[in-house]
Amino acid sequence: MSLRNPTVESGGKKVVLGFAALVPTYSPQEPARAKAGVGNESSFRRKLESSLAHERKTVLGRKSFRPYIVFAFARVRGKGQDGLTPARLVQEGQELPRCRGRAFLLAYNAFFRQTTMHLHILGICGTFMGGVAALAQQMGHTVTGCDAQTYPPMSTQLEALGIALTAGYEPEQLDTVARDADIFVIGNALSRGNPLVEAILERNLPYTSGPQWLAEHVLRAATPQGPRHVLAVAGTHGKTTTAAMLAWILDFVGHRPSFLIGGVPAGFQVSARLTDSPFFVIEADEYDTAFFDKRSKFVHYRPRTAILNNLEFDHADIFADLAAIETQFHHLVRAVPSGGRLIVNAESEALQRVLACGVWSGVERFGGSDVTLPAEWRLIDDTRIITPENVHKPLSLPQPGTMNAMNALAAIAAARHVGVEADDALTALARFPGVARRLELRGQVRGVAVHDDFAHHPTAIAATIAALRSRIGNARLLAVLEPRSNTMKLGTMKAALPGSLRDADAVYCYGANLGWDAAAALVPLGGKARTFDTLPALLDTLAADTRAGDHVLIMSNGGFGGIHQKLLDALSSLDAVMGEPPEAPVSF
Repeated sequence: MSLRNPTVESGGKKVVLGFAALVPTYSPQEPARAKAGVGNESSFRRKLESSLAHERKTVLGRKSFRPYIVFAFARVRGKGQDGLTPARLVQEGQELPRCRGRAFLLAYNAFFRQTTMHLHILGICGTFMGGVAALAQQMGHTVTGCDAQTYPPMSTQLEALGIALTAGYEPEQLDTVARDADIFVIGNALSRGNPLVEAILERNLPYTSGPQWLAEHVLRAATPQGPRHVLAVAGTHGKTTTAAMLAWILDFVGHRPSFLIGGVPAGFQVSARLTDSPFFVIEADEYDTAFFDKRSKFVHYRPRTAILNNLEFDHADIFADLAAIETQFHHLVRAVPSGGRLIVNAESEALQRVLACGVWSGVERFGGSDVTLPAEWRLIDDTRIITPENVHKPLSLPQPGTMNAMNALAAIAAARHVGVEADDALTALARFPGVARRLELRGQVRGVAVHDDFAHHPTAIAATIAALRSRIGNARLLAVLEPRSNTMKLGTMKAALPGSLRDADAVYCYGANLGWDAAAALVPLGGKARTFDTLPALLDTLAADTRAGDHVLIMSNGGFGGIHQKLLDALSSLDAVMGEPPEAPVSF
């Protein structure tokens, strides 16, 4: 284990943290007792292991770690100062610098969990598995992984963390990069027949799923302030944005939550973070856990606060119908304790059927002004909310659209369950910077703005187009779609596509690798819809069709062959050949 010299600020000076220790305080009247550490890392660990051996049993038997404070053995690097130690500070009666974040987690691992492990993650570039990799590394574990394809934002995040990636699933990894792996964490994108999966099974090597590893090693672990309070965000649409909003609110008021989100919030620049806060915000996906565990991933999380944002049929590759998904959602409801709370979209008939199967916790509903069911939280014209006390408050959100406003309302309600006042949440959301690949402006060339969005379900496609339209008015909106999700590839949603794309001025659909005829499905759109079997053909046509003032909205749940940058490059090439456009670039 290595602390890798994490730093904190103390008294205006940068302090490089060395070896950390857990110091017990048995009552408010009893002063903290420091375990001074000297020498190298291994000798320091041996001394602590010996001196805390009899105390460890007591600690692990307690309900929480609240009586324990974490301190760091630090060395201050500055003019005339060197060698600051906790032992000396205690003798002088001064308060020791608290060890937060990574240093605490490493100390907890080293002295109470006792060992770190080497995880080799299969399917590491998925948003969820990449987040698990980031959390494991922050805990001091060794992390390696492999995947068939890599694309931003997850590939960028993993590279920044220095996590070694292997391309492909060759069994030779078991004798090279994963030779010393203690556990193989297998993503739900892999199934029987995968060569590396087959080799792991044949050698009888230990393996688990990402959700199970996360639950056992992170979500059910204690913090200095007590057990984790998990806040889960579930639903067919808006999970990533709502989870990011909730984490942003909690961070804004000083709670510094841990989180794992299926995207990269612009305000944090990472999709996963681990702190010593008791609050953990997680995007709770209903997709199955692994090839050996067909329960929905969110069943593992056991949240105390759960947002049920909406519910429609999706994931046709694993669910027979909407009723099958409702069953999984009720499994999540069953796991919320009686002192917990469900934040439920009152506009979703499917969610009302889920609740009708039984509820054992508190429930608060949210909805728009025209919702027929009772709702404690209401949204008015996307610009105001009404609280459970019937108080009207203004909502100022940088992101456009009703779906984003509803996401914000759910986040506000969930935040209040952990003590955040609505006014503070509204102030935070007014500064919410958004999430990567959610109506993200990727660039602007020759007056053409290129936007990127993760939308891949007809409902999300329609909502995304409506949100952009509300911002750009009558400007031309060119929608570019890759039906890439498993559900879309099966053609289950093809009948709903024309309606979802209706408000775009032109539609460009990449129809390769589908089990259905995209051109035939889009016939109701008439001449404004075109399909392409090759990406270069789509790109050339799109670049030629654009003109100054246009907004190009590219929608896919994958990398889409890097089309965003390729289009910007193509427009730049036109700029070089034709000169500056006659109209000034638009702003967005």
